[in-house]
Amino acid sequence: MRPRARWGERFFNFTDLVAVETLNRLAACRVPARRLRRAMDALEQRLGRTRAELAALRISTNGAEVVVHEPGNRGLIEPLTGQFVLNFETAAIERKVRALHERTAEQWFELGMEWDASPDLLEDAVRAYRQAVEAAPEWVEAYINLGTTLFQLGRIGESRETFAAAIEKDSNNALAHFNLGCANERLGDSVAAIGNFRTALGRAPRMADAHLNLALAYEKTGAKTDSLNHFSLYLRYDPQGPWAEFARARIRAGRGESRGGKVTPFRGARR
Repeated sequence: MRPRARWGERFFNFTDLVAVETLNRLAACRVPARRLRRAMDALEQRLGRTRAELAALRISTNGAEVVVHEPGNRGLIEPLTGQFVLNFETAAIERKVRALHERTAEQWFELGMEWDASPDLLEDAVRAYRQAVEAAPEWVEAYINLGTTLFQLGRIGESRETFAAAIEKDSNNALAHFNLGCANERLGDSVAAIGNFRTALGRAPRMADAHLNLALAYEKTGAKTDSLNHFSLYLRYDPQGPWAEFARARIRAGRGESRGGKVTPFRGARR
């Protein structure tokens, strides 16, 4: 949330103050700031609401998750996974009992992010992400991070299957299509990778890494004009990126002999 500016002054409106009060109340319940930020980002994306409309929602915590009650709907929704949460005392009792034996999908996801930062804990991260997927089968970001970790372990076939499963859940997710292209490229299927990268760009035209990887895939298949075009687009969207000098060198080479190149590493979902 940012203050608005008018006539050289910055101010918050009533909707902003309501949001501040809600965030303070959740913080007082010891909800971690990172969880709050991810939940609010997911809520705005999932419901497609403006900030003003979000202020009409009742946002609270049940002790384990951030939950939302939307006027006119009977149930509560957990914004990160999209799952409905039972809104009566027996559900709270059951949750306390389950908490003795298992974690929530979000808690497994957070463990996965903690563990996948260490090469020695990648197998543990895979198990954590699988638990998150099992607990929240529609949570696309959990599939993406699971596939990314499998790729890091060299289990490329499983990685490709996981990204394909993510796309089945959300065919508009550009990152899932991009990562599937990276897996197909590693498996030697440049034609499939080209299709994946093109689809990713159809969803996110300014994704610089997708332009770069598509340029490299086109270069391998001999489509030099298309390759140079996407090298140029990469530089348009990320002129100072880590591969910028490489892209400029390929453009300078023009229609010369193809030298190939290594594709950029794909990204996991970080909310």
